[in-house]
Amino acid sequence: MTGRKEHSYIPTLKQDFAEGKVDRREFLRTATLLGMSAGAAYAFAGRVAGETFVAKAHAATPKMGGNLRVSMNVKESADPATYSWSEPGNLGRHMTEPLVQIDKDRIPRPHLAESWEASDDLKTWTFRLRKGVKWSNGDDFGADDVVFNMRRWLDPATGSSNQARFISMTEQVDTGKKDKDGNPKMSTVASEGAVEKIDDHTVRFHLNVPNISVPESLADYPALIVHRRFSEEGGDLTKNPVGTGAFTLKEFAVGEKAVLVKRTDVPYWGGDVYLDRITYVDHGDDPAPAIAALASDQVDAWMRPSVEQLSTLAKLPNIEVYEVEAAQTGVARMHVNEKPFDNKKLRQAFQACVDAKRVLEVAYQNRGTPGADHHVSPLHPAYAELPAQKQDYGLAKKLLAEAGYPDGIRLTIDCVATPTWEQNTCKALSEMVKPGGIDLAINIMPGGTYWDRWMSTPFGFTSWTHRAHATQVLNLGYRTGGRWNETGYANPEFDKLLNEAGATLDADERRKVMAKLEAILQDDAIISQDFWRLVYTAANKRVHGIYAQVALEHHYNKVWIE
Repeated sequence: MTGRKEHSYIPTLKQDFAEGKVDRREFLRTATLLGMSAGAAYAFAGRVAGETFVAKAHAATPKMGGNLRVSMNVKESADPATYSWSEPGNLGRHMTEPLVQIDKDRIPRPHLAESWEASDDLKTWTFRLRKGVKWSNGDDFGADDVVFNMRRWLDPATGSSNQARFISMTEQVDTGKKDKDGNPKMSTVASEGAVEKIDDHTVRFHLNVPNISVPESLADYPALIVHRRFSEEGGDLTKNPVGTGAFTLKEFAVGEKAVLVKRTDVPYWGGDVYLDRITYVDHGDDPAPAIAALASDQVDAWMRPSVEQLSTLAKLPNIEVYEVEAAQTGVARMHVNEKPFDNKKLRQAFQACVDAKRVLEVAYQNRGTPGADHHVSPLHPAYAELPAQKQDYGLAKKLLAEAGYPDGIRLTIDCVATPTWEQNTCKALSEMVKPGGIDLAINIMPGGTYWDRWMSTPFGFTSWTHRAHATQVLNLGYRTGGRWNETGYANPEFDKLLNEAGATLDADERRKVMAKLEAILQDDAIISQDFWRLVYTAANKRVHGIYAQVALEHHYNKVWIE
């Protein structure tokens, strides 16, 4: 687009890549975050590497029509801003869409946004929106829609996890009330002037603190853009499915089925859409019905097979299993404000009992990478490799005695029954901590019961999906007051360093900050995070264009069936 200003760091980034100071993934990720088009970034990387790209011919001509039947839990999906699961995101994504989309290559690409650019200090982000996009009610999509969504996300009354994603656009205000100790109760609200409409197709975000991950945060599933009159027209996407997406909702029943049909009112802005409909069928949490449905041709795809089902799926001749390396994980997390987990030495004793490599082998068939108790993945830009945590029962017993439990302690961890890898991880941990003097009981709960209390349980095991940037997940899970801060962790030094990491463009300098953040989380021992896992999806071989996306997002606009 003419008139776009290249970010001042792009020439330095190009030079660093050419000299081998940053790898290809870091170059592509950072360049596209700063507004360079994915095409231009790939072309430059190819020239540096001496590659010649040749477009691949389609193996077959896409066929119009068909109903893609997918086994996936159908959960409550009323308000995208408050989604906390990938499944509602997948349903909503085909009706409402994000400004930015992360495809199979893990690179952020423009979607409802046509392009974006950041100021040199990363505190001002300008998004130019696509023209000619129509809502399913006939309205034009534009800046008013984006302004409405961002302001709504930042409003504490909405209860959206997006407030933590865009924490740099907020400020603390005194509510005029006092807590039990007589201190002022504060509330997080949008900063004055945080969101600005430039014209009908341009919006600008003003940050108090620099943040490089704004585009990636706009790709997360709670950041699906709803119509500007969403709230006044009921605030329920399942009852009033107005969207810009290629499909609209025809049927919806929680725990049963959801049917999406292709829009026919106006041509979809994204070009040809091959499927006539998508039918999501809820087979429950037990994987057996989903496998049976695939085998008997009752469904065409399954969203979330786990490692325990891979051997069975391999025996089905018409089924293809797709895998992807992702920053998906699970954490055994302790609530630091609940006894006995308010005792740091107790938490450190638990960590000292754990052998992460062994947990990966036992709980996930070694299909992944060992973790290091800090929730920053080797896939995250500027990941800092710290010395591996070592299992040391002597140290564990010493720490436990210093914590006041010389004769050991009995603990209970809550977890869900399925997927099985989560309870298997807890079982592995239970066996592993015994020699250190910790008797760990496992309270296996139905998913709905666990997720009703996951933020308040003193000790629980929580699965976390992929986020493209470490600062995203650290803001969500560990920043003081974050919406999904399930540990109750509050550390001003950590928060300050997190701001610094988001503001640092140079990969080596950011890695130094990230090393400090990782070390703080390791030392404070609020989680046992033992492995990063490969994730899978499965589909009949007659389904084309489907793939395993790092956050298990469904991008079915170009999927077709033979």
